[in-house]
Amino acid sequence: MSRKNEPNFERLRTALFAGQPDRVPLLELSIDCSIKEKFLGRPVRNLRDEIDFFARAGYDAIKLSPLMDINPDHREPREDWRTTDSLEFNRDRVWAPEGAGMITSIEELESYRWPLPQEIDYSPFETAAKLLPPGMKIIGQYGDIFTWAWTLMGFETFSLALVDNPQLVARMMSTLGALITDMFATMADFQEVGALWYSDDLAFKTGLLVSPQVLRSHLFPWMKKISQLCVKRGIPFIYHSDGKLDQVMDDLLDCGINALHPIEPQAMNIRELKREYGGQICLVGNVDLEYTLTRGTPQEVAAETLALICDVGPGGGYCMSSSNSIPAYVPFANYQAMIETTLQHGWYPLD
Repeated sequence: MSRKNEPNFERLRTALFAGQPDRVPLLELSIDCSIKEKFLGRPVRNLRDEIDFFARAGYDAIKLSPLMDINPDHREPREDWRTTDSLEFNRDRVWAPEGAGMITSIEELESYRWPLPQEIDYSPFETAAKLLPPGMKIIGQYGDIFTWAWTLMGFETFSLALVDNPQLVARMMSTLGALITDMFATMADFQEVGALWYSDDLAFKTGLLVSPQVLRSHLFPWMKKISQLCVKRGIPFIYHSDGKLDQVMDDLLDCGINALHPIEPQAMNIRELKREYGGQICLVGNVDLEYTLTRGTPQEVAAETLALICDVGPGGGYCMSSSNSIPAYVPFANYQAMIETTLQHGWYPLD
């Protein structure tokens, strides 16, 4: 790593506030441990190794989350709450409850034990604060007020309750909103935290999962509270959602987000977003995970990365990232092509 690619959080901060830094920053929601280990040439066993990876790879911050168990009593879910974290591709992989979840009534909501503040572990922030190299900051990340609500209820139950039992939906979202907003308030208290990142998938590739009015009633007020924490600290507010967000882009801006990630190329046109919202918001991502990063060649990855630098980078307000995350099945050479192209060609003024 050359000295000019050492961590410099001011670079990332400037871009996240839609300004032009010295170089297009690198930023990812998550990177699989196997990719980090190939980069470092050694196992990643602890937070010191994590920080070493991000510093050496050219990132200006490390993203951390509190350790929190949404099910502290480890209640057994219903049989139709089918989940798996298996990586075997010859099996059915169901990642979310489709029918009835753990909470399907007001009575079950009232009897559910939510994690207490003292059960939420912020020790990764305390440890990282002592290990950060000069110029690097922490991004505090959590999310999923909406996603946790329908996950705990089951998507079918949640969807029907929007019509048949709106009080249950309102109380679920309010309970989760208060819990998670308090977590962001605690993260914001760490001086080493230079940005907050809220993630909550609201859409698939052709549209929103629910009507905009549901989000305006039950989610966006909580996002505004998180934004207010950022304004108070003078730090950027990053938001992640997959899918097509056209219907609520103005709502998201009204919530106070400074940056939007990951802008899936199959769902949104990042160049059109740059033309319409450039100067108002930082765009993060768009390197295609469906083909280029996963099945393309390093040369194709380099070409797509360079095109994004040239088309979206001018004027600033852009961070290089995949169109979701870097899973284990991204070839290491492809990941390397993305970051090396950015580190070589992302310097301002762009050529």
